[in-house]
Amino acid sequence: MRASGRCPDHNVFPSVLKSCTMMTDLRLGESVHGCIVRLGMDCDLYTGNALMNMYAKLLGMSSKIGVCKVFDEMPQRKSDSEEVDDNGSLVNLPLGIDSVRKVFELMPRKDVVSWNTIIAGYAQSGMYEDALRMVREMGSNDLKPDAFTLSSVLPLFSEYVDVTKGKEIHGYAIRKGIDADVYIGSSLVDMYAKSARIEDSERVFFHLSRRDSISWNSLVAGYVQNGRYNEALKLFRQMVTAKVRPGPVAFSSVMPACAHLSTLHLGKQLHGYVLRGGYSDNIFIASALVDMYSKCGNIKAARKIFDGMNVHDEVSRTAIIMGYALHGHGHEAVSLFEEMKRQGVKPNQVAFVAVLTACSHVGLVDEAWDYFNSMTKVYGLNQELEHYAAVVDLLGRAGKLEEAYDFISKMRVEPTGSVWSTLLSSCSVHKNLELAEKVAEKIFTIDSENMGAYVLMCNMYAANGRWKEMAKLRLRMRKMGMRKKPACSWIEMKNKTHGFVSGDKSHPSMDRINEFLESVMEQMEKEGYVADTSGVLHDVDEEHKKELLFGHSERLAVAFGIINTEAGTTIRVTKNIRICADCHVAIKFISKITEREIIVRDNSRFHHFNRGSCSCGDYW
Repeated sequence: MRASGRCPDHNVFPSVLKSCTMMTDLRLGESVHGCIVRLGMDCDLYTGNALMNMYAKLLGMSSKIGVCKVFDEMPQRKSDSEEVDDNGSLVNLPLGIDSVRKVFELMPRKDVVSWNTIIAGYAQSGMYEDALRMVREMGSNDLKPDAFTLSSVLPLFSEYVDVTKGKEIHGYAIRKGIDADVYIGSSLVDMYAKSARIEDSERVFFHLSRRDSISWNSLVAGYVQNGRYNEALKLFRQMVTAKVRPGPVAFSSVMPACAHLSTLHLGKQLHGYVLRGGYSDNIFIASALVDMYSKCGNIKAARKIFDGMNVHDEVSRTAIIMGYALHGHGHEAVSLFEEMKRQGVKPNQVAFVAVLTACSHVGLVDEAWDYFNSMTKVYGLNQELEHYAAVVDLLGRAGKLEEAYDFISKMRVEPTGSVWSTLLSSCSVHKNLELAEKVAEKIFTIDSENMGAYVLMCNMYAANGRWKEMAKLRLRMRKMGMRKKPACSWIEMKNKTHGFVSGDKSHPSMDRINEFLESVMEQMEKEGYVADTSGVLHDVDEEHKKELLFGHSERLAVAFGIINTEAGTTIRVTKNIRICADCHVAIKFISKITEREIIVRDNSRFHHFNRGSCSCGDYW
């Protein structure tokens, strides 16, 4: 057209710019933009919208690529990438949004598409106040925000955790009759979930007349974010039943639910979906699989997936390092961390939590101190509460209780009840009641309703025969309406989860369980087992204490697993609190006698029992 001498009109340029966008040819797009300016077509509404769309998609909203030459020819030009804030100071803008903004400002006429593009641009650039300001300006220009506008700004309230403004937008959508729109609905589901109002997310989701994969994913992710793991898995199944094909986001959202619930068979089913869907090369899904298998007790499968990844990012590396840490393979975790550094990958704060945890579980005290100090000195990272807690755990496990106490007292940040509780747990393990009382007072001052601290102190008083002090604490707990969480363990068997609590007699297989335990107890005693009743916190005789140990939840779950599986099958049990010292010894004997690998996940780590020993090396 240009070669023939014909001048393109305003109907031509939007199509040409769209083609440049689809071909991702920014250089050609800039040339076309220059031509538009020289021909005076930059005032056309549709051409302006097409230019904004091109710069938004080809530059990205936080791009630093220079594209300012074309604006040199444009009238009323401001400084290339600066904006004046409310205080009159210059603010540097990312060149992506800067280019979009310049086109927008020079357009004499703007429609809803124009405003939506600039609003979405500000939102994607993290410039939330500017995005909201543009929404208000849009209304002042007699243009009504549509579904796209609202779905662009609703995520802002999730980031701000400003549910009040989000509800105002929701109300506006209802009044305009667009609340059932799938894009607005998905944004509302996400906004309410991130604001910890999952019930509102459910109401919005089930009100939608049509649901796409984004709306399903939003609620699945919302359930996981709010600790509703069973509901997340149930909804995922409903999603598949509804013939909605799960994508990468769905898998990345639901796998943490399997990890938290230790449901290995469901995790394997999800892995099958991933393979059939052709998503196994997706780095986010692969990282989620590494994390899932690690937390479900299969570190070998986690490592196999990790080794099969074409590219390793920080998430996948951190997942495998933390996996090895929780399984007691601290030296392997440290080796992977060092390999990551050698490859030029800068560890982030989560990676340091993982490597400090690894050091803690195998007693690498000096190495942990080096890593902790290097955070600020070498990598410019601030230590957060998680890092301090990991060091306290490290010192506590190593028996350096006074050092841990001094460390907490001198923390850069204010210690929380959970940090002190980590030390209190170590005091319990090392039977240091005097320090435990000092630590407990700290906890009760900061967090008066810390149930774990009350339980630990009751247990320590009982272990030391100080029944009066224990009774006082229990009375205090009753007055505060606090009830001790019962110890429970569960095991998956034939796609069903079986739960046990200490002293449980309700399970249909209880007679067979007791028969097995009585039989194996005889063999254990011949092998040299002697019951450790020091952890039985009841004022009863020694024989009764042995009977109570006999009914501990982890022992019942292990027995149930053995009597219901073929010889050689690995037994996997999860317990909600720390495994008791006597059960730890007993399960070592059971693993030897039955020639089984028994994996127990308690509230802090995995114990792999095999041939009479445990992966923790009795350092736990």
